[in-house]
Amino acid sequence: MAESSVTFFLEKLSNLVIQEASLFGEVEGQVKLLRNELKWMRLFLKDADSKCIYDERIKLWVEQIREVAHDAEDVIDEFIFNMDHQRQKRLKNLKFLRRLPTCVGFADKLPFIHELDSRVKEINVMIEKIMVNRSKYGLEALVTPSSTSTDHGVSQQERRTPTVEETDVVEIKDGMEVVNQMLIKEDQMRPRAVVSIVGMGGLGKTTLAKKVYNHSDVKQQFDCQAWVYVSQEFKPRELLLSIINSVMSLSNEEKKEMREMGEDQLGGKLRECLKDKKYLVAMDDVWSIEAWSSLRFHLPESMNGSKVLMTTRNKEIAAQANPHEVVGHTDSQALVYELRIMDDDESWELFLKKTFGARDSTPVSLSNALEELGRKIVAKCKGLPLAIVVLGGLLVLASIDWHLNRGPESCLGILALSYNDLPYYLKSCFLYCGIFPEDSEIKASKLIHLWIAEGFVQRRGKEKLEDIAEDYLYELIHRSMVQVARKKANGRVMSCRIHDLLRDLAISEARDAKLFEVHENIDFTFPNSVRRLSIHQHLVKNNISQHLHNSLLRSLIFFTDPIERRDWRSIREHVKLLSVLDLGRIEENYILPKEIGELIHLKFLCIKGVDRVTLPSSIKRLVNLQNLNLGYNDSYIPCTIWKLQELRHLNCRYGEISSQFKLNECMNGYLAVEQLTNLQTLALSSGSWLEGDGLGKLTQLRKLHLRGWLTPYLKKGFFDSIAELTTLRTLFLRDLKAYKKKTLLNQVGLKWQENVVEEKTLIPGLMSFSRHTYLYRVDLHGKVDKLPEQTEFYPPNLLKLTLSECKLKDDPMLILEKLPALRILRLFGGSYVGKKMVCSFGGFLQLESLELGGLNELEELTVEEGAMCNLRTLQILYCDEMKKFPHGLLQMKKLEKLGLIRTSDKLIEEIQQTEGEEWDRIRLITSINKWD
Repeated sequence: MAESSVTFFLEKLSNLVIQEASLFGEVEGQVKLLRNELKWMRLFLKDADSKCIYDERIKLWVEQIREVAHDAEDVIDEFIFNMDHQRQKRLKNLKFLRRLPTCVGFADKLPFIHELDSRVKEINVMIEKIMVNRSKYGLEALVTPSSTSTDHGVSQQERRTPTVEETDVVEIKDGMEVVNQMLIKEDQMRPRAVVSIVGMGGLGKTTLAKKVYNHSDVKQQFDCQAWVYVSQEFKPRELLLSIINSVMSLSNEEKKEMREMGEDQLGGKLRECLKDKKYLVAMDDVWSIEAWSSLRFHLPESMNGSKVLMTTRNKEIAAQANPHEVVGHTDSQALVYELRIMDDDESWELFLKKTFGARDSTPVSLSNALEELGRKIVAKCKGLPLAIVVLGGLLVLASIDWHLNRGPESCLGILALSYNDLPYYLKSCFLYCGIFPEDSEIKASKLIHLWIAEGFVQRRGKEKLEDIAEDYLYELIHRSMVQVARKKANGRVMSCRIHDLLRDLAISEARDAKLFEVHENIDFTFPNSVRRLSIHQHLVKNNISQHLHNSLLRSLIFFTDPIERRDWRSIREHVKLLSVLDLGRIEENYILPKEIGELIHLKFLCIKGVDRVTLPSSIKRLVNLQNLNLGYNDSYIPCTIWKLQELRHLNCRYGEISSQFKLNECMNGYLAVEQLTNLQTLALSSGSWLEGDGLGKLTQLRKLHLRGWLTPYLKKGFFDSIAELTTLRTLFLRDLKAYKKKTLLNQVGLKWQENVVEEKTLIPGLMSFSRHTYLYRVDLHGKVDKLPEQTEFYPPNLLKLTLSECKLKDDPMLILEKLPALRILRLFGGSYVGKKMVCSFGGFLQLESLELGGLNELEELTVEEGAMCNLRTLQILYCDEMKKFPHGLLQMKKLEKLGLIRTSDKLIEEIQQTEGEEWDRIRLITSINKWD
């Protein structure tokens, strides 16, 4: 944690401070000294951060470094803020004093330069004392990489001892059967294979592995077996000795000889012993791929069905353990069993078993009060078996928090092992997940953008920060610290969750590291030194205003009522160093005060709600702003937004460039949009800024969402610009031909006239997306004369396509069924105005989901045998003229869900009344909503 704080500040120091201070002699020297000292500190911190849990001296030393890094960051940011404030004052004065001598600017800066020099000197002195303490109190040996972490007064076996017997954790019958089959299955094409059980701490990986390992069916299949506990601090030689003792019958003398052998000799002995045997080696609690690599070459790869059974919290380790490819699948996919969180019924059953010794067939009679208390205990565990077992004998809620929150053998103590094993660059990212409310679904893109704004994501060559942050997220998922909630059509993570107990751990660790505080109860008291604050509960009047006097606050995130207008004065005067401001959801028209322009360090600004948001012209001063998210609000944005060249994500789907400024400035807005070369997301309503070819110069764009009255801009230049955006991943074009025509015309000084324009085609027939290899999702709303017949005109990797109001006269299925990668197709109101649709043999080979909605003219859908062979979901909505069920669906064995909403009664009657096994299956998967 401290290491990441220092790393973040060092990057800021390099990028910002030298630009301001390099001309002022002694200040430059002090700043360089500060930077060099922090670089040395960072080298020691990489090892020290992970050892805080073992030594209070190291913990204190690390805390002091973190505090001095925060102090240095405050000094630098205040200096930059003061310089900007001074520039603004000079600009105002220049309106009246056109010939102001240049030396005035230098004189204005001097007081701030002297203050910077003085404060940086103080920090350098403090750093020197901290580094002296490292030697004075004997910390050097403890924080050097050469020191081992296995001898901290607690032996490996002692740390392994669980709070309860592991055999009591959970019994997963289906898991036993699946893993049993993985171990028993003979495959002469496969050399020695690795079967992995994966899941977060406390799910019962070891329990399941032991049950399978000791199962009679498994024992009969192998000539010899060995079980080794690996752990974070594994020693290959000890692992080899343990395996040898299990698979070889040794005399005491032979055992003594073995203990005197080196690793290579032991490996040779083991390989010689196993070369003609069918063996099973279980490796429990594997934390790194190096542990597997240290053993794999000593385990023969005979084609005789030998297996390795591995338990790990990290999916990536499981994937890397099996590099061999088998026909039709990879081992890493076929031989991994991922444990899931228990559902409510399973949790309650396990709780009764542990508390009252209940058996499956014997019901337990509880009083209402006792059952209510028990249910509360189970709810607190959120499906984590270990937590349920630990609390099984407790019926006093006051004792629960102790068992959940304290001690190395508590639930959180066990989960903390995963946190302590994280590399330093992931620790802040994991802890930050705790700012979100309990049980919330976290949008992956928002989490990634927040990580970047907070400075948690470190640069890696020329890679985009968003890509690096996404790698961070996947690593946390692979380590079972974060769970996937939903995925996008391209398989990327759309949203994620964090288990409640891991969230408790994150909040606890973050509080100790002074990373953030969460306000989620009425009795919450604001700490004086909090740097990041997440607010979940409605605040008592004046409570937030009082806290806004905290000048250290860097991030303010609301998941409830946002601040009121009167609080903005406090922000301007005191909380001037904010880098993240999320105002949450608003329920009324919101005019962002001009004071927002004072927050020059702001990188992330989010305002969402149901009504209109108006941004002030002072938004142009937010020169560091990377992310502006106004969600689905109707919003008015000044055309000065184009001046913010650091913008990476402009997400204002219903945002219009406002006409509050000079007419020619708005008319020529397109001349400025091309300056935003860092833009990756652009979601905005149409306007004069679309004129010209500026859009085509935003070559970093990944998401483009344009809506409104697009007709005036649908010219060759517009589509030429789209053709240049070859990094696009998603494209939304929604031409609402009558959408606010009057408003938009007034913006450019024209009078409203009926029939002022003609409806134009949204996508010309000759437009090609063949170069858009990253484009996987397209949403088109508007007239399309005819779909291109050649598949090469479409994005080669198009996975999801949505069409509406296209007014297509020819059956689109005859063309779309040829798209090789298409998985999701949605045809909504007005997309097709014909009466018949045909899905022909061999078409839509990859299609998994088809939605037909509002096709008022459609009478017949024909599905030929061999069409849509992978279809899993079919939704038919508001297709009133469709009277007959597509009989081709009866042969689709993979179809799992059929949804009918406001369809014809005849179609519903056919499904409900026709007899036959195929119809029985269709009835089982069909949901009907008539909305009568």
